[in-house]
Amino acid sequence: MLDKPAELLTVPGKSIDLRDSLQVRVQRVFPTASIVHRLDMATSGILMMALNKPAHVHLCRQFENRQTTKTYVARVFGHVEGESGKIDLPLICDWPNRPKQMVDHQRGKPSQTHWQVVQRDRNSTLMQLTPVTGRSHQLRVHMLALGHPILGDRLYAHQAARAKNPRLCLHAQMHEFTHPVSGVKLRFESPHSFQ
Repeated sequence: MLDKPAELLTVPGKSIDLRDSLQVRVQRVFPTASIVHRLDMATSGILMMALNKPAHVHLCRQFENRQTTKTYVARVFGHVEGESGKIDLPLICDWPNRPKQMVDHQRGKPSQTHWQVVQRDRNSTLMQLTPVTGRSHQLRVHMLALGHPILGDRLYAHQAARAKNPRLCLHAQMHEFTHPVSGVKLRFESPHSFQ
């Protein structure tokens, strides 16, 4: 498990200026390491890599079969009504505005997120988010659809929410999975650093 900082790519981009990534850095020390799942460049937190092909296959299968648990913490704009809930909105790529995603009830892929309020302050709500599915930008689009964009989100938030924080306030806080060799259930946690 790794703790990715915000603004670092998970895998290298296509252009020379986007070659630096968590994968490149890890492979300097562990050449056989491979990415099991990704985090957006702007998202910080726990990310999993496998050290060999059999482990990679086993871990990917856990993701496909939804046998892993991931929770995120996000600070969103305004006060969310209620204490918990589930967002069930299908998502699809917004092709004219790539890489943005959007809700599309006809063509979108099923996407679910459980949410729980952790704390409210004067102008925002700290939330725990547990994705059931793993669609691109799922948490960002679901929070926007809830009417509470994530603070600092340069892609989806309105100006007032973007201005509240210099970074995207989304952090992969906890990951639980089964070790591919020992079969032991493992849990890793990382505290968020945004205010």
